[in-house]
Formats: sequence, structure tokens, C-alpha cells
Amino acid sequence: MHRGKAMAKTVERRRWNPWRLLGWGMAAGLLLLPLVAMQFTDEVVWDAFDFVFMGVLLGGVGVGLEFTFRRSGDLTFRIAAGVALATGFLLLWGNAAVGIIAERDEVRVPYVSVVAVALIGATLARFRPAGLARAMSATALAQASLPVILWAAGLASPAEVWSSRVAELTGFFVVLWMLAAVLFLKVARARRPRPPLPIF
Repeated sequence: MHRGKAMAKTVERRRWNPWRLLGWGMAAGLLLLPLVAMQFTDEVVWDAFDFVFMGVLLGGVGVGLEFTFRRSGDLTFRIAAGVALATGFLLLWGNAAVGIIAERDEVRVPYVSVVAVALIGATLARFRPAGLARAMSATALAQASLPVILWAAGLASPAEVWSSRVAELTGFFVVLWMLAAVLFLKVARARRPRPPLPIF
């Protein structure tokens, strides 16, 4: 009986955690910001799909952070997960808004596969640090190679793929994915049991 009450109080504390409320409040504020801006300027024009898309992105990041905070109390693990989630959000949002290579759907949609590599890799790794490090490294490789794949497939011209803009954006995201990988690897190494000292 007492154990059940204690568990209920723990759940209640999690539900009304001020940091949790602040995080979801900020997400709601970001989602409402374009709606407010549309009342004052014609330069911001969002339709229902835009709000749904942004809501799904923000909700996905929020759920991912909730899962991370419940799974591990390790600060480095949480930072690594935060970097990975933020990178995925920025990639999908930026690509949908202006496109990494161009605004054509045939070169924008394939970038979803980069985030898919991260999600599938994390799931296969069962969200363990060592596996997550490998998953983020594979995601960085997918990010770096996708422009070349699109060029080889004839979906983007050489001028588009080899532009300084694409190189800078690709490098930016590759660095972020690799940063997450390095942080996850640091957690994995810290958790690795040390070999016993030799006895002479």
C-alpha cells in the first residue's frame, strides 16, 4: 500500500517537474510564434501542414528528451542525446524550409533517410552508449555521402552538389553527428569495467 502511494507521488512529481513544464511550454511557444507573426506581417505564411509538421518535429524532440532523462541520469549521455535530437530537428526543419541542396522535393525528401539511419541505428543498439556511438557515426557518414549519391543518381547537378553552401551545411551536420558519437563513446568507455589489477 505504502509502495503504491510512493510510486504515485513519484509519477506526480515527474508530471509537474518545473523543467519538464518549461520544456513543453517552450515547444508550444515556438509552435505558436509563426501564428502570432502572421497577424503582423505578410512575410510569414504558414498553412495547416506547416503547423502539423513543426508540431510533429517539436513533439518528437520532446518525447526523445523525456525518454533520455528517464533512461539515464548520466549528464554526458543526456547531452549526447540532446545534441543528436537537436541535429535531427535542425536537419529536417532546415531542409523542409529552404533545402540543403535545393528546394525540389527529389533532393529534399532523401534527407529524411539521414534521420532514419539515426533512429534505426539507435533502436538496433537498444539505446546503449556504445551502439549509439556507432549509430551516430553511421549517420554522419550518411549525411556526408548523400549529396554525392544524389549527384550520381542524376537528381542534382554538379554545380548544386559541389557548391560551398552544400559543403558548409553538410560539414556542419556531420560535425554535430560526430560530436554526439564522441559523447556516447565517452559514456560507453566510462561504463566499461576495468580489468582487475594483476596479483604478484
